[in-house]
Amino acid sequence: MNAAGHNILLTGGAGFIGSSLAEALLQKGNRLAVVDDLNDFYSPEIKRANLAEVRKSGDFDFFHADICDMSQIRQAFASAQPEIVVHLAARAGVRPSLEDPVLYQRVNVGGTLNVLELCREFKVRKFVFGSSSSVYGVAEEVPFKESNTQLRPISPYAATKLSGEMLSFTYAFLYGLEVVCLRFFTVYGPRQRPDLAIYKFVDLLESGRTISVFGDGSSGRDYTYVDDIVSGVLAAINYSPEHEAGDAKFEIINLGNSHPVTLSRLIELLEEATGKQAICKQLPPQAGDVPITWADISKAKRLLGYQPQTPIEKGLSAFVDWFHRASFRLKAV
Repeated sequence: MNAAGHNILLTGGAGFIGSSLAEALLQKGNRLAVVDDLNDFYSPEIKRANLAEVRKSGDFDFFHADICDMSQIRQAFASAQPEIVVHLAARAGVRPSLEDPVLYQRVNVGGTLNVLELCREFKVRKFVFGSSSSVYGVAEEVPFKESNTQLRPISPYAATKLSGEMLSFTYAFLYGLEVVCLRFFTVYGPRQRPDLAIYKFVDLLESGRTISVFGDGSSGRDYTYVDDIVSGVLAAINYSPEHEAGDAKFEIINLGNSHPVTLSRLIELLEEATGKQAICKQLPPQAGDVPITWADISKAKRLLGYQPQTPIEKGLSAFVDWFHRASFRLKAV
């Protein structure tokens, strides 16, 4: 599964996962168009720096466009004429979604609907949707399996991602669009957003500041290195879903590491990776946080040949190395 030789439009391609995927797509010889609005959720300069790094892997068309503006993204589709769309653009993060749920609904639901509608209009063959493990919410059984239909999202962000999956199925059913929804599990690695835990913790460790630990440290996350996520997306691009219910070519697939790590253990590992001693302050659990994420990746292995290669120790070491090399810094608190 080499994901090569396609004409691909990638939304959110200036972001953390998107820029890493864009590099891989170019390196494999694909024709690529990137759509991103370079919003200020975190510094647009970081996103521009990401795009500059991507250009080292090959040329691509860039469209500075908001997926909520149909006329802007229609121009991108008309110019690119993609056969495949990989849709990663979204407002991300559980906690920020509690503060502005209307924005999350507008971008993650309304924007996704715009992209799907343009897939229909321009006769796109395949749609790969970047979903999230957060859709499982407070699932009673672990590890999380795609066959679980008792989903209980507990944040607006999670609910919008589940809505995006449902809209994707609707377009698969009505218009014959091939759809693969990929549920990403706690992605980390170089270029990680500065609002995410690992970036924050390393920044605080390096500067000798206090780490806020929400809860008792027992919550677990299935941290997945960005290169493993990219390999899963590349495989999904070349995978053709079988006809399922209602003759829709539609599949939901977990992409995780399947080795959850507790918050307390994560901090210990980051102490080892940085050589610094953490100063921690325990605080009450935060609303919207789930006790654990844990991917059952047997389906990904079977359908995509997916096999994560990066243990947490190796991935954290690579992240810390990147953090030290980075030419820019944002204060993460």
